[in-house]
This record gives sequence, structure tokens and C-alpha cells, in this order.
Amino acid sequence: MRASTLTAFALALSTLLPLGASAQGNGTLDKVKSSGAMVVAYRESSIPFSYLGGDAQPTGFGWEICGKIVDQVKKATGRADLKVSTQSVTSQNRIPLLVNGTIDIECGSTTNNSDRAKQVAFAINYFYTGTRFLVKSDSPIKALADLKGKKVVSTAGTTNYQVLRKINAEQNLGFDLLAAKDHAESALLVKSGRADAFGMDDILLYGLRASEQNPAEMAVVGEAIQVEPYAIMLRKDDPAFKKLVDDVLAGMMKSGEFEALYKKWFQSPIPPKGINLNAPMSKELRDNLKALSDKPAL
Repeated sequence: MRASTLTAFALALSTLLPLGASAQGNGTLDKVKSSGAMVVAYRESSIPFSYLGGDAQPTGFGWEICGKIVDQVKKATGRADLKVSTQSVTSQNRIPLLVNGTIDIECGSTTNNSDRAKQVAFAINYFYTGTRFLVKSDSPIKALADLKGKKVVSTAGTTNYQVLRKINAEQNLGFDLLAAKDHAESALLVKSGRADAFGMDDILLYGLRASEQNPAEMAVVGEAIQVEPYAIMLRKDDPAFKKLVDDVLAGMMKSGEFEALYKKWFQSPIPPKGINLNAPMSKELRDNLKALSDKPAL
């Protein structure tokens, strides 16, 4: 390589390196501090974690926790004037929008697993759930084996859809697996008779059932196929922001504030219809109030 060519190459490289370093080195807190803005993502129908309330604004268990995280971000960055924007996400676009910087944190019902950890990071696990099925109350479906020859729907982009596809093949169950854009559409397919069962995290199914005009018309059935943790989702390789988020969660779990918030959203009437999920805290979650683990599902 000639000297002139080498010099040109070096100059080009020197202009590229700062961009790469900036993309990797400047974490969420730096981004927020310099821009004075933060984008918090929510789900539209993940009751009671993150959903639209009667005023068409985000609300829920995870949403309230993220509000406390935002308060801490303001303190850590010295931006009391922080402009907080909200962004609706789906199961399919939540990871891409986080990775590309459109959103800064996702407060919903996202499963923390090893595969997703290759792309994103997760805070301390704040819920544990398993895949079960929402059916009409007069349905003959009571267990996994009853799905043979049936139409089963799950929400596209979820771990539940992957699990159902895998178990369908492994156990030769022979059900037709459909994909819906979100949980509300999945439930509607069952209500309208276009699907026989909706496979999803049981707590979300209880929330959808409780929000129906006549909850008795729907039932949650079957043994949980697997138990997985939910966690707030963050960008990967951002230790300062992850520590801030983890510290907020750990503080709430140690002080009893987390348990009080759990009772508010899982064992009390919640908006917009005053439904009560009557969902006691699982052993796995109670254990994690002490362990403070962010361990993913396999």
C-alpha cells in the first residue's frame, strides 16, 4: 500500500472510529442527559403490566415501576426538565425499536430468556408466569392433548408462539397454529370462533378474561407448559443504566413498596372496569424479592 493511500485510509478510519465508539460508549444516561429526552415504551393490552386505561393513556404495574425509574433518571442526569415521550410497541417490534434507539426502555410483559439476551439486556425479574390457554367456557378443551386438530392462536413475536410451535412438532399434536398481531386480537379470534384456544402467559389471559363484559364466558385451562420470568427490557452493554434500573427495583423489593404495588395491580380492582385478577404472588416471585435475580429462562 502506497504512503498516500495509507494516509487516506488512516484519515477515513479516524473519522469512522469516533462514531463507532460513540454508539458503543455512550449509554442511555448519556443519551438522555445530552438530548433532554427519553422514550418509554408500553404495550396496549398487556393487562395488568402495561396497557391503555380508560383515558387512553398507558397504565399498569410495569408502567408504574418505569415511572419510578424515570424519576431516578432525572436525578442521575440532572435533567429535572426531562421530556418523556411514550411509544406503543408490539411483541414483534419491541426488540428492534430498542436496539435501534427509537425507545430507551420497555415496560411491558417481556420474557427474559437467553436467546433475547443476545440482543438486549434485562433488569431484575419482576414476575413469573407459564403458558396456558384461553378458551370459551363451554369448550371441550381442558388440557394440551385436547388441542389435536384444533386452531390455536398465539401472539406473533412471543416466546409462547415459539413454545407452542415446538411442542406441536415434538408431541405430534396436530393443531393449526395461527399468529395474531397482539393479545387483544388473539383473544378476539377465540371469542369469534375463528380459533379454539389462545396460548399465552396465564397472567395475561386472566387479565383479558377479567376485562371481558361477561368474564364467565371465557376460561383459562391447562397446566402451565413452562415457567418464565418477565423483566423490564434495556439496551445491551449499558451497565450504568442497568444498575440504575436494578437499584430502583431492588429498593422497592427490599422496602415492601413492590409488594404493595403488586397488591394494587394483582389483588385489587384495577382500571378501567374495576376488575380484580385475584392473582396471589407466586413462590418464584416471592423468592426473587430476596434473590434479586435477573436470571433468564433457557
